[in-house]
Formats: sequence, structure tokens, C-alpha cells
Amino acid sequence: MASSPPEELSINADVLIVGGGMAGAWAATSAAQAGAKVVLADKGYCGTSGVTAAAGPGHWWVPPDPPAARDAAVANRVASGLGLGEAEWMYRILDQTWRTLPTLARYYKFGVDDEGRVNYRAVRGPEYMRALRQQVLSHGVTILDHSPVLELLARSDGSIGGVRGQRRQDGGRAYQIEAGAVVLAAGGTSFLSHLLGSWTNTGDGYLMAAEAGAEMSGMEFTAAYTIAPAHSTMTRTMAYAFATYYDADGHELDLPFGPDQTIRLARALQRGPVYCSLHRLPDNIKARLHTISPNVPLVFDRWGIDPYRDRFEITLHNDGTIRGIGGVRVHDVDGTTSVPGLFVAGDNASREKVAGAISGGGNVNSAWALSSGVFAGRAAARVARGVKTGTSRFRLLGLGREPRRRVQTVDLTAIRASVRAEMHPFDKNLFRTGKGLAASARALEGLWTELADHDHTGTIASRETAALLATARWSVATAATRNESRGLHRREDFPSLDPRSANRLLSGGLDQVWVAADGPSATTGTGQLEAAS
Repeated sequence: MASSPPEELSINADVLIVGGGMAGAWAATSAAQAGAKVVLADKGYCGTSGVTAAAGPGHWWVPPDPPAARDAAVANRVASGLGLGEAEWMYRILDQTWRTLPTLARYYKFGVDDEGRVNYRAVRGPEYMRALRQQVLSHGVTILDHSPVLELLARSDGSIGGVRGQRRQDGGRAYQIEAGAVVLAAGGTSFLSHLLGSWTNTGDGYLMAAEAGAEMSGMEFTAAYTIAPAHSTMTRTMAYAFATYYDADGHELDLPFGPDQTIRLARALQRGPVYCSLHRLPDNIKARLHTISPNVPLVFDRWGIDPYRDRFEITLHNDGTIRGIGGVRVHDVDGTTSVPGLFVAGDNASREKVAGAISGGGNVNSAWALSSGVFAGRAAARVARGVKTGTSRFRLLGLGREPRRRVQTVDLTAIRASVRAEMHPFDKNLFRTGKGLAASARALEGLWTELADHDHTGTIASRETAALLATARWSVATAATRNESRGLHRREDFPSLDPRSANRLLSGGLDQVWVAADGPSATTGTGQLEAAS
């Protein structure tokens, strides 16, 4: 006799955090410190899942005194952001990072520099995330590990009031959390590239936000690529500042370290295999690399390669919105979205205003993840104070999708592979053309039609696939609309920066994708995906 499924788990909270990476952990702590009852639901295990746990994050760290130092740092970033960064936001995240990161000292042992001063800026990813988990638990937060969220829930007035999900290590038990406010901190996506730690980052937060009616911003800025030894996921790049590159015949390539190196490397890889040597790495860094970035030498040790003497093949992995900058549009630095009760933090949020049109990876991304988490958690707690949960007058409405036609088997693995085929190749995503983008748009639209018509979206795999596909469609549509080259967005048919296009592009929609310019001086209305053709 078949056993009945376990009863749905029902939980009430003031603030719900979706995602347990760096931004989610700081958001949970901040909301709890503000007096809220907080639940954090993580797709994996809070403390080990996500890209931070496999990295060595350095934060954008500038002392407040002398003030000229911060002024110079912000001015440089505004200039390099090519018209899309905002100084006020940069000052706020610098200040919040400076004041907040040292408070983790109770749980994390910060290193010291050569002069004996505490080095708060750089942290070791695995230990950092372990410390953040301890901090979250110490503030009374309930953590639901291995509990992916499948859909947001809205009240009858349209405000966000909770989520539904599954407990993977409890027989797939369904759960529902009703909350006064929700913070999406579920990370971005690299479109299933081999960026270390990103395999479960499928853009779930983007899909849920779009279903609720939120807009995306900056989705054209996804062409961020990172160097790694071929056939590995080791995308830690510090040592490659000293690299020397060769073609298959052993001829040295002219690939100087700098902002154009990724473009030159991609061109070289299109011609054939590229090999690398780290023989120019300074001796003091060689001696400390096992401590600074222990994952980097581990790859070479396992392969029996001496990277300081031997040459090894390299590749470039697409980082998508993780080291790119696109995400859910935020109306304030506190992660407020256009949907009441819904906040975003970290890679779930667009980082254009703090990163500009160039990569948000590295120190700016880390500072943004920390500070946006703190801001969003605090703001969500403030909103939740005015909401009474657990009462019948808050009718919850599932925002997930049902198939438009009859349910039938859909090959989700094939759809994922097809998304990768459109979002990874250099000629499609790095060296873009109108013709190529139109072809990608048609391919992705066909996949969406298949998924939306026939797939039942209640499973984890189908939701992940839908999120990947939706994110790719927004990226292609905005890239087709921005007829210029600016920062991470490059068009072979529009190779120059157009001063008239220093505005942000919003996008959204599921069955029909739309793109519109942001800002009071921008053209109103929407441009449909057909514009890509």
C-alpha cells in the first residue's frame, strides 16, 4: 500500500531570506538584528553553497580618513563605469562595508599584513561562509538547508507574502512560508559554465522576481569571461597577472595583462589552443599561493604540472551575471523593487549603479553583496513590522506557471544544453552582431515555447531550466537593443561607444520579452524581442 505524501510544512516569519550565500547571510543577520523573526531557505547548505565558498573574496575597502582616498576611489570607478555608475551608491556601500565587515571578528579570524595590522579586506571563502553561518544562527535565524524555493506567493493586494518550496532531505516534503517581506538573495547565473561554485546558480531569483512583476536591468552586460586551466573549473585569476601565453607551435603571444586581455585571449582561442606559463610569478607570491588561494595550486598538483616551469592549456569560462552586472532592477540601495514586499540583494540585484558598465566581479561585488544584504535585511524588517502574518485576510496566490497546453515530456537536459550553446561561444556572446543575436533570439524563443506549452513547472529541474532560459532571453534581447559597445557589452557591428546611449536598459516579460530604456530622458514604451531580428 503506497504511503501518503508527508503533510506540507507551514512556517510563519517576519522576514524570509531566499539564498544562503554571502548576501543572504548578511541579510538574515541584519533583519534579525532589527528585531525580526527570520527564516533563511537555501537551495544547498548555507555556508558551503554558492560561489563565495569556493573563492577568496576581496572587498572594496577604502578607509574614511583621509576623505580624499574615498573620493578618488569613487571618482575612478565612476569614470571607468562609462556613464552607468552613481557616486552616491558607491559611497554608501564603501561606508557600510567598512563598518560591518570587522563585526564578524567574533566568528572569523582575520589575517594581518606585513606590518601587523588586521587585514579585513581579504577573506578566505570557506572560512568566511562558515563564520557567516555561525553568525546567522547566533541571532536566532531558522535555516532551512537543501530546501529550494520554487515560487513566490503574493497576497490579494499583489504584495509578496511568502514562498513555496521542497525539503530535499525530507523526502521532497513541500513547505510554505508566510512572511511579512521576502529578500531574494539566490545568486546570479553563469548559464551552467564551469565557474567554480556556480553550478546550482541558475537564475532562480530572476525568474521569481519576473513572475511577481519586477523588471530586470543591465542584462546585456553578461559577457564576462574568466581564465582557467583547460578541463578545470579553477577560475581564480590573480596569478595570471604575471602569465605568459603561447600558441600550439610554442610562439609567444602578445597578450599583455590589462582590460583588453580577455578579448585578445578569446581571439587567440578562436584560432587554436592557447598555452600558459606562470614562470614570471614573483617568488614571494609563489611561496604564499597555497595560503592565499589554496585551490589554484591544487589543480596543478593533481595533474603533476609545475606551472612555474611547464606550459599548460587554458580556456575562458563565461561568468554571466555573477561577474557581470545584470539583475533585478533596484530602486534604492536597500534593494527595494517595484513589487511591494520584495527585496533583492547580491547577484540577484542589478549592480550597474555600483559597478557601471564593467565587471562587478572581485572587490566591488563582495562589498555590494555584504552591504546590499545588510541594507535589504534591515529594510525588509522595517516593512514586515506593518504586516500581520498567519491571518486569513492575507490570501496567498502562487505565482508559478502551469503549462499552456497539454503536459508532455520535455527534455530539460537538452534545453539546458541549448541555452549553453547560445550563451557561451565567443562569437555569440562576446563578439556580438545583430544577425547573431537575432538567430539566438529565435532559438531561445523556440525553446521557451516548448517549455511553456508542455512542461509542468512544479519540479526543481523544470524551474531551474525555466530560469536559465528566461535569463538568456532577457540578455539577448537587451544586447540586441543596445547598438553600441560599452564595457562588458560588445557589438562587432557597432564597435564604438555612443555618448547618447549612456542609459540603462530595462527588460522583463515571460511569454513576451520586452526591453525599454530607463530614466526620465529615455524613450518611453517597450521594444519587443522581435527588434532583435
